[in-house]
Amino acid sequence: VPRTLHVDEPTPHVDWSSGAVELVTEARPWPGTGRPRRAGVSSFGISGTNAHVVLEEAPAEQRSKAADKPSNESSDESGQDVADGLVPWVLSARSAAGLRGQAARLREFAAGAEASDADIAWSLVSTRAGLEHRAVVLGRNRAELDAGLASLAADEPAGNVVRDITAGDRPLALVFSGQGAQRLGMGAGLVGLPGFGEVFGEVCGAFDGVLEVP
Repeated sequence: VPRTLHVDEPTPHVDWSSGAVELVTEARPWPGTGRPRRAGVSSFGISGTNAHVVLEEAPAEQRSKAADKPSNESSDESGQDVADGLVPWVLSARSAAGLRGQAARLREFAAGAEASDADIAWSLVSTRAGLEHRAVVLGRNRAELDAGLASLAADEPAGNVVRDITAGDRPLALVFSGQGAQRLGMGAGLVGLPGFGEVFGEVCGAFDGVLEVP
């Protein structure tokens, strides 16, 4: 159990002797009692945002031969990897033709890859750039994913392929949340900046006469 942060002694405004609650001032062991361990964690933000979560100890894992395989896969009688659910393979390119080429190259790579379907899915979304033209191939096993890639590469419709996803330019929005009083005069200094001051004036003008306070 970790110690309570930023607190040296219990507050005198609480009667600590009336219950079984105490302040943890030093890290201490948390022995098992045969029941799942549960802990409440609270965070109180200076802006007034409070967050509370209750954590429960995860059950002990029963290791078996299947534990060496990714958690989302098992094998059928033929040894073919079968996922418990749909696995998405996400592709992107700078053009529609490039997207078809990506599908063909991924299909060629997957044919000889030892990586699992889930590992390939993870690599596609975590190591590849998100370009303008995008598609998603869905499958429960390598055969379904391969068929989807073949359809995408040939520019043919398929029920497990989501295509025609184009990511265009998006306008930029700045949102100032929280208390905003970390430093006296901070807002006044920002208003004096070129560009920001003009836009801030337009926003204030839109609310003038609408809000009770300017």
